[in-house]
Amino acid sequence: MKVNKITVFRLVLSVIVTLGFASCSKKSSSKGTSRATGWNVDSKKVQAAKKQEAGPGLVFVEGGTFTMGKVQDDVMHDWNNTPTQQHVQSFYMDETEVTNFMYLEYLDWVKSVFSPDEYKGVYDGVVPDTLVWRNRLGYNETMTNNYLRHPAYANYPVVGVNWIQAVDFAKWRTDRVNEAILEKNGYLKKNAKTDDVNADNAFNTEAYLMSPSTARGGSSEIVLQKSKGRAVKSKDGSASEAKGVYAQRSSGIIMPEYRLPTEAEWEYAAAADVGQREYNTYKGQKKYPWSGEYTRSGKRQSKGDQLANFKQGNGDYGGIAGWSDDGADITNAVKSYAPNDFGLYDMAGNVAEWVADVYRPIIDNEMNDFNYFRGNLYTKNKIGADGKMEIVTKENMKYDTLSNGKIIARNFPGQIAQVPVDEKETYLRQNFDKSNNINYRDGDKQSSRFYNFGSSEADSEKEKDIEKMYNSPKHNVTTDSLGQMVRKYDRSSKRTTLIDDKIRVYKGGSWRDRAYWLDPAQRRYFPQDMATDYIGFRCAMSRVGPKADKKKTPRN
Repeated sequence: MKVNKITVFRLVLSVIVTLGFASCSKKSSSKGTSRATGWNVDSKKVQAAKKQEAGPGLVFVEGGTFTMGKVQDDVMHDWNNTPTQQHVQSFYMDETEVTNFMYLEYLDWVKSVFSPDEYKGVYDGVVPDTLVWRNRLGYNETMTNNYLRHPAYANYPVVGVNWIQAVDFAKWRTDRVNEAILEKNGYLKKNAKTDDVNADNAFNTEAYLMSPSTARGGSSEIVLQKSKGRAVKSKDGSASEAKGVYAQRSSGIIMPEYRLPTEAEWEYAAAADVGQREYNTYKGQKKYPWSGEYTRSGKRQSKGDQLANFKQGNGDYGGIAGWSDDGADITNAVKSYAPNDFGLYDMAGNVAEWVADVYRPIIDNEMNDFNYFRGNLYTKNKIGADGKMEIVTKENMKYDTLSNGKIIARNFPGQIAQVPVDEKETYLRQNFDKSNNINYRDGDKQSSRFYNFGSSEADSEKEKDIEKMYNSPKHNVTTDSLGQMVRKYDRSSKRTTLIDDKIRVYKGGSWRDRAYWLDPAQRRYFPQDMATDYIGFRCAMSRVGPKADKKKTPRN
């Protein structure tokens, strides 16, 4: 009897323990099924999470928080880089500046696809301005004639490129990289990117994603479908073919776009404060992309050598013959100096670099301190009268005349025409209410001393030109039917600034600058449609997925 009681007690106890563990289990019971619906999704072969691979030429930069702005003395009294705390997401950045060789690839492709005889203005609009080397009191014709195309300068950073051209290069690079990826994965005909390309069927990433069947001129011989799944036998014994599919964003193989880095991204990557990190603290703020207060190397093997290419004094661009401190008098080949702690080369010196931002004297950290960027112009795909997306063709291409009279193509055949977002996208939104946000809180009427808080929106739109916060000169340069430039200059004496919506930030010192400008926090501005012999650029790409793949460590 006693044995039976003990057995029953043990049985009851085991049942209670089993139920307790079942009720306290923290694991999902939806293994092999959707966690949303409970449906069996194994048969659909849901795409497993893929790690983003670095695009050609890119280096991974893990994001984080940092002090954006100058922490040294502001001897120029610009007061345009007051320190603020900012955070940037992880991203990728070019290991070096874009070189002459890389840019010549772009020129060769444009010239072969868009014949200069048929597409006037397209090729001429992307060619760098080689005349930037000329100087009224200097002989620089050697660089004017040779710097861009001579193989001796192939690995030197490209210059003479304005901001607009740099943005167009990044768009072209996006399409060529994704075109090669799709070809490698069997979604495009092999070698079609070089053998079967013309102005009517040029590949564009966004056009492919939106309508693969009409991409590359709608050729099914070039745009291929890959079989998905297995052939299935029906009840009557006949076999159905595997379903053909195009690549999509969910395929995980198409790269995000190449673009210019934002000012915050560039400064964060250049400073590379992770080299002075211990746990979750930076041990001091760097003055240059390298550690230390000096521009010369302290290492035994290279002691005394300059760590960047910059102007060392009046009439001194590279030291004495036979013992040149920085090994260059103009620009130098990329990777001539040691990289910073992110593995990026020439983030100080050699050439200054364009970034994406429109210039304003103040970084508005009160409004935003995450992925800060000024210059958002939100657009959407243009829908034609037939209800379909409008693809750019030779007939509807748009051209712009720059302030110097140069004509450039606004878009290229094969791309999707864009229009500003309207009330359909902005109505009742709290995060944005219009397409153009360049002047938000710094340049719009509300931020001007002339703003009347009792006035209506209609009155604000009628504001006088001289009452604008940034009333820069309004020059008007057009081209007549004969191709001659018609220049109308603004000679008003009431202009008070050169800052406007077409002024872009450039960062970093160059071979023409003194050491003061090597500080990553320094910021200057230049018209987006003009070029110089000391401004180049490099591209960036956003990171998708987790912030980092590696586990955290006490030190970098």
